[in-house]
Amino acid sequence: MSADGGTLTTTGYIQHHLTNLAVCSDAAKDAAGHCHGFWTFHLDTLLVSGILGLVVFGLMAKVAGRASSGVPGGLQNFVEMVVGLVDQQVRDTFHGRSALVTPLAITIFVWVFVMNAMDLIPVDFLPVTAAAVGVDYLKVVPTTDPNLTFAMSISVFFIMLWMNVKVKGFGGFFHEVLSAPFGMKLAPVNLIFRIVEDIAKPISLALRLFGNMYAGEMVFILIALLGIWQLPLALPWALFHILIITLQAFVFMMLTIVYMSMASESH
Repeated sequence: MSADGGTLTTTGYIQHHLTNLAVCSDAAKDAAGHCHGFWTFHLDTLLVSGILGLVVFGLMAKVAGRASSGVPGGLQNFVEMVVGLVDQQVRDTFHGRSALVTPLAITIFVWVFVMNAMDLIPVDFLPVTAAAVGVDYLKVVPTTDPNLTFAMSISVFFIMLWMNVKVKGFGGFFHEVLSAPFGMKLAPVNLIFRIVEDIAKPISLALRLFGNMYAGEMVFILIALLGIWQLPLALPWALFHILIITLQAFVFMMLTIVYMSMASESH
């Protein structure tokens, strides 16, 4: 159903679920009133990701504040297990010295996982609820928005550059860019290879997460169109999708650790 009570076609239903709640200036709107262009803010992506971050990290902070050396409760035990898992991955992969990498990896893994997990909520539940209060569009899986995945990957990219300079110094970093892998005699070639390599990192990091989660969301939307047949299909796909959302969070985290490790080592 549409927000005004009309019936949506199959194409309209899919488009409706794939449209973000956006705000922009009048100049960025098309004839239909939809926002396009650079200065367009996807409110649903910002709100859902922000609320999830506040809830999950606020809960983790509360658990950490109440942690005891005795027998831990179920929630404390779960948080310690997640933190221990991520910390072990950092120890195995990152061989430099930095107090930033482990907290960064924990933040990425937990935040990406909970944003991905929004895909397990029935596709019509939150959009229909929002429509009841006059909100026309609502995408509840932030990682299906390339704006968010690129924002995260670009943030990782700039942290990687900062770590390069911090560990090697500006001179050492600049020398590495010009000399690896073919030596200073082929500095222009080395520079081109380095630029391509570094640009590919945030692009591949962002598109991998976006592509997998967007495809998963599309499957859920198509299953929802099957009416009474959606339950026997939705449940198996949801169980399988739990593996996907966990794997994508883990891959994003591991690649971040690898990039930080590469930035802290010299060729």
